Amino acid sequence: MIEGKSIFTRAVHAGERGPQPDFQPVSTPIYSTVGYVYASMEDLDRIFGNEREGFVYARYGSPTHSALESALVAVEGGEAALSFGSGMAAIHASLLAAGVKNGTSLVAAYDIYGATYSLGARLLPDMGVRVKFVDVTNLEELSKTLSETKPAALILETISNPLMKVADIPTICHMAHRAKAKVVVDNTFATPVLFQPLKHGADFSVHSTTKYIGGHGDVLGGAIITSKENRAVLHEIIKMTGGNLGAFEAWLTLRGLKTLPLRMRQHCQNALEVARWLEGHPRIARVNYPGLLSHPQHELAKKIFPPGFFGGMISFEIKDATKEKIFRFMEALELIIPATTLGDVYSLVLYPPMSSHRALRPEERAQVGISDQLVRLSVGIEEAAEIISDLEGALEKSRR
Repeated sequence: MIEGKSIFTRAVHAGERGPQPDFQPVSTPIYSTVGYVYASMEDLDRIFGNEREGFVYARYGSPTHSALESALVAVEGGEAALSFGSGMAAIHASLLAAGVKNGTSLVAAYDIYGATYSLGARLLPDMGVRVKFVDVTNLEELSKTLSETKPAALILETISNPLMKVADIPTICHMAHRAKAKVVVDNTFATPVLFQPLKHGADFSVHSTTKYIGGHGDVLGGAIITSKENRAVLHEIIKMTGGNLGAFEAWLTLRGLKTLPLRMRQHCQNALEVARWLEGHPRIARVNYPGLLSHPQHELAKKIFPPGFFGGMISFEIKDATKEKIFRFMEALELIIPATTLGDVYSLVLYPPMSSHRALRPEERAQVGISDQLVRLSVGIEEAAEIISDLEGALEKSRR
């Protein structure tokens, strides 16, 4: 094709679109191309018309994205998945696909990630959506709210951020569907290793893949696992809104997913040991962890999660701590990293009033139950005794 052409033309086209190889790479390649070429325009036309499978444009998908989405379906169940550029892009799209729009209602859990709370408290009402927040662990109150509001959707978290409440997803899905509401479950904290919401009645299972699924603190992303019918709706939404995941990010996330079960086993083992130690420390007023007998949903967690798996997330309150004392505690840590994320191989600590739930007004945080003494800890896969030693040293240093 380029023989006899000028150096300008050869430089542009050389090395591209070679013959199809007769081998298959062991690891999924990164397809960083924006467009795709077919032997005939009729083939391209059929793909655009959804008459056959294929790829036409990066915003519509790629083989790298398809590999990640197939893997997500394999570990969590459901029929189909779609990847997004962030967890919040996935949350927003799932609500749109669930029918949340001007003139409809949404019921949301009080105790939920701060950005999701802000979406429900700020953005959606401006778009004409009536949003009602409720304690989803109070099934009587939830049932009454669903009956009164007749929502298009209910959104909640399997394990809530940051108070670690555990939702009775099977019962809640039955209640919501009786009220003709779709159920969106943010399964980020639990991961598919602990729980698969779609198997228990949820319509959409959403993840910030930035967290445990990616697992190494180096890639931002989100995903929704759902039915084929819902996936088709989501695909049209992402084509119009462009909240896509990059090809390299899809590849990194797929790579991270491969070790998710191994990492979660270590996260859970470490977190239980750390939570038990914190509960016995004289400077700790309260520990929120589903694996503790003191947790209000401990029996439910034992019922719906695999034995010994209660997640890698802990939150705790330091007795009589001011904001300044919390900061001193975090600055005194040597192994645990003060960073605004979670689910990495590293142990990470965060102050919710400053970061994850900063957008909530003080009265909103108080209503949710997020005190000014609350610290959130994402327990990593380091040696548990060394995580505990670091916490002990920082608590001692910060009391002076």
